[in-house]
Amino acid sequence: MKKVISILVIALAFTLNTHAQDAMNNVKTVSLEQTKGEFTQKALTLSEGSYVFEVANNHAAKEVGLVLVPKGKDASKPENHIKTAYVTAVVKEGKVEKTNVTKLTKGEYVYFCPLNPTPQYTLTVK
Repeated sequence: MKKVISILVIALAFTLNTHAQDAMNNVKTVSLEQTKGEFTQKALTLSEGSYVFEVANNHAAKEVGLVLVPKGKDASKPENHIKTAYVTAVVKEGKVEKTNVTKLTKGEYVYFCPLNPTPQYTLTVK
């Protein structure tokens, strides 16, 4: 009986691990670079899905970040920001930081950095 339970536990653990890996494999990374007053990527077009944004600070400012907002919403109001798209730590000069996984659905968004004041750029999800 102990042997059967052990086998079931191992099978369950393997199944859960496989599902977790499948979920992570479906997450794509989008690399963004900031320089003084701007992102080098002026517009993005992505397909629906889950993304991690990787933000590089190329001597843009002492610290930079990322804000993503559905287009048409007031970007100055934090309640409209997609919180998972915030970098997990401010990006220090010469460093790279990532966001949490952010699920994007079809539509238009704007992205910008309030710390290294940049224009608002368009991110389109098809």
